[in-house]
Amino acid sequence: MSPVLEIVVGLLVLLGLVGIVVQVLPGGFLVCGSVVVWGVLTGGRVGWTVAVVAVLLTAGAEVTKYVLAGRHLARAGVPRSTLVWGGVLGVVGFFVVPVVGLPLGFALGVWGAELVRLHEKGPAWASTKAALQATGLTILVELAGALLVAVAWVVGLLAT
Repeated sequence: MSPVLEIVVGLLVLLGLVGIVVQVLPGGFLVCGSVVVWGVLTGGRVGWTVAVVAVLLTAGAEVTKYVLAGRHLARAGVPRSTLVWGGVLGVVGFFVVPVVGLPLGFALGVWGAELVRLHEKGPAWASTKAALQATGLTILVELAGALLVAVAWVVGLLAT
């Protein structure tokens, strides 16, 4: 693979890592996809091994983040319907308030749905905190998986 294409892959990996933290891009899939393309174009044992490792790590991170977040929310007693309302208002917030609208809309949606369900501000706020903690947990797990994919790619680069 040419050095220019390797730089492009590196930039896409970096963009994917930023996308995970900022939550604007599907960062984990961008990192994985970039590394898989590199692996396929590089070919050979190293290229294909890195591509398979990237897919397995990304799949593992995706499954893990949903399992951990689901357990956290179940322990806190936050129902799925509340998360749906949070998601809907998060999408609306994304278009209404640039940059911060998605997390702001999500938090307000969860809080509002829980306030309607529970009729008390204290428990509604506790559910909102649990939902935000679960969101942070998913970001950390996805970031860890993508960083491991990036490390696998760097090892593959050094091996070729």
